[in-house]
Amino acid sequence: MKAEIFQLSNKGLRSLLLFIFTIMAFNSAVQAAAPIEGRWDITVDVDGKPAPSWLEVRHSGVKTLVGQFVSVSGSARPISEVHFKEGKFSFAIPPQWERGTEYLKLEGTLDGDKISGTIITPEGNKQTFVGVRAPILRPTKMPAWGKSIKLTGGNSMKGWHAEGENQWIAEDGILRSPKSGSNLVTDQKFGDFKLHVEFRIPKGSNSGVYLRGRYEVQVTDSKGMEPALDQLGAIYGFLLPSEMAAREPGEWNTYDITLVGRMVTVVANGKTVITNQEIPGITGGALDSHEGEPGPLYIQGDHGPVEYRNIVITPAK
Repeated sequence: MKAEIFQLSNKGLRSLLLFIFTIMAFNSAVQAAAPIEGRWDITVDVDGKPAPSWLEVRHSGVKTLVGQFVSVSGSARPISEVHFKEGKFSFAIPPQWERGTEYLKLEGTLDGDKISGTIITPEGNKQTFVGVRAPILRPTKMPAWGKSIKLTGGNSMKGWHAEGENQWIAEDGILRSPKSGSNLVTDQKFGDFKLHVEFRIPKGSNSGVYLRGRYEVQVTDSKGMEPALDQLGAIYGFLLPSEMAAREPGEWNTYDITLVGRMVTVVANGKTVITNQEIPGITGGALDSHEGEPGPLYIQGDHGPVEYRNIVITPAK
């Protein structure tokens, strides 16, 4: 009987020691997070002009680093492995919207809270980049709201400017882009805000509403489709709407959007499809990657015909 008790005690002791060692190993792994981990706001030199990009690196288990990357165009795409050793990091990902067929290759150096390096595009072009750690932008409370600003009305485009040759027309309170052309940007910049916007697109067309000029809420002809990261109601490439709320092509749709820090709520045609979710980083087509700064509202005009009306923004005080 004593031998059985002793055997059980030994077995219990072994289990306890195994549990303790497992916890110690787990804590050690957590403490040993690679310094490259985190989110990075990147600026790429594209033919002498700055273009925004974004990178996230995180651990998978205790041996592998993975992540996601937003190039100067397109949506967030996964990185199956980020190699990091002695302050140097690299990864390769297949092409997305690029015309080339080779993998995009990035090599960089970590220096404190800054990174720099080179990108070889799928077309074989070499580009340099610099980056800084992205701000957390975690709100501690909901802001008090200021006075609402109406950004559309009458036959005037006052308060807006086109990025390039203008094809937009203001008529009877409607901003209309009859064909693909330039994007339309507000002169004023905003931090946290509530936004109401109404839009109408013909069958097969595509647009988007960029919050602070960096985060695209997708505008598409999506009636009858399943929710997707590139369809109506999504934060392009990042956040999936809970349901598809699109109306028929040619009908007016509405968005009511609240953005506080990185946290966004999207109500599409009266249905809440994204509820206080974090936007990880900039989306493709962003104006810049300076996430800690206020930015303009901009509406996409380079993907087909679209109309907007009753755009009202209520900034935080």
